[in-house]
Amino acid sequence: MSTSEQRAAGGGTGLTTGRPGERGVWRTLGLRWVHLLQGGAQLMPFYLLTVVLLGIVRPEAAQGFGSQPRVQFLTFALSLPLVAVGGLLPLVRALESASARTLCGVPAHEPTAGPAGSWAARRRSAAWFTLHVSLGGLVSGASLAVPPMAVVLLVCPLVPGLRAQRWVWPWEHAGSALWAAPPAGAALLALLLAAVYGAGALLTRCAPVLLGPTPADRLAAAERRAADLAVRNRLARELHDSVGHALSAVTLQAGAARRVLQADPGFVREALAAIEETSRGAVAELDAVLGILREGGTAKHAEAVGPTLATGLESLLARTRATGTEVQVRIDEALGPPAALDERVSAEAFRVVQEGLSNTLRHAPGAAVRVLLEHRREETGGRGGRRGREGDGGRAGDGDREASRGGERTLRVTIENATDGTRPASRRSGGRGLAWMAERAALLGGTVAAGEEDGVWRLTVRLPLTASRTKAAR
Repeated sequence: MSTSEQRAAGGGTGLTTGRPGERGVWRTLGLRWVHLLQGGAQLMPFYLLTVVLLGIVRPEAAQGFGSQPRVQFLTFALSLPLVAVGGLLPLVRALESASARTLCGVPAHEPTAGPAGSWAARRRSAAWFTLHVSLGGLVSGASLAVPPMAVVLLVCPLVPGLRAQRWVWPWEHAGSALWAAPPAGAALLALLLAAVYGAGALLTRCAPVLLGPTPADRLAAAERRAADLAVRNRLARELHDSVGHALSAVTLQAGAARRVLQADPGFVREALAAIEETSRGAVAELDAVLGILREGGTAKHAEAVGPTLATGLESLLARTRATGTEVQVRIDEALGPPAALDERVSAEAFRVVQEGLSNTLRHAPGAAVRVLLEHRREETGGRGGRRGREGDGGRAGDGDREASRGGERTLRVTIENATDGTRPASRRSGGRGLAWMAERAALLGGTVAAGEEDGVWRLTVRLPLTASRTKAAR
């Protein structure tokens, strides 16, 4: 039958397209019914245990267990506290979440898949388990009793043997009143379906609340996401600084070698060797970062990536000088040897120097660079904040040079190079180097200042040397 014929057979009423939706409703009702019957099955161990305990405490009540509905409902009610205690087990949440996702149609992301890890989560799981088991017990009992009763009522007018029985219902067993039995049977089935639908809808609505993450779970998940994001941002900064500097250096080294290829073969050999060393170092750092990303590294692993002033400064300066750039470096004696610095501070200071040299190679090729590593003590109190802040353009006054015994010990990194004054705007609005450098300094409680003054581009970064500040910033 063609599509047009199907539409004609449906009379244009959309019955054909409505059948899948109808089947979906009945399938959902059937799955939720199975879910409720599962709850009734889970009730049985607690129910039987309550029967045994009730028989020990009240033997006369246990004798009427099979014939008195009142005793059965009492036993059902007394078994629910045992159900709640059983729901405190951590594994209950995982099992009930899987059942709710499969049978109740609850979205997979709403219940929590893992076991309950806190008492708040356990209490919620116990509440859900009690609700599921209690509704399941009632629906299971009704599912056992109502269908046979409804069938008897539906066929009673047609079966002489059933009409001869004395059934307990509020109408006569003979005459026209007997034909009221089939509608009553159909009504019982409709009530059972309505009860199953209502109980299933209630469980579906309560599942995300009782089986979902607690506020503590959400907070822990947010902290894990924030930690992962911090690790990724740090690795991105490492890639930017290492690979970006390597590309800038290699580009200038190759260009310088090409210009003097015939005139100065010795310089060409040095440039090629520097290119090889720079590329090898960049590939090693890239492999380290990619290895951490593949293995899902933590913040501790991310901090281990990259060189420090003690391990990488000399090779960095050599690679930069191989481009033909003049680099002057002065390290304050009061700072001590770079190997004695805190490893985190030393690593961040190395990246600052690397980014400063990369900026010079990109934006002022051929300009001489001056690098200063100084030890300072700076006052942090008062309205003015730190003395010698970003507005000083990297120049320290006499008061800043006088060390205050109560001030904060800092490492001050200053990088200067002459500019031609033609492209200051592009430099300020360039890539992410300065922004990520500011993030690096902020993680340690430091500051970054950059700007052009009197034809000199100056980058000034202050990093606290105090161990407590460094550890707190991690």
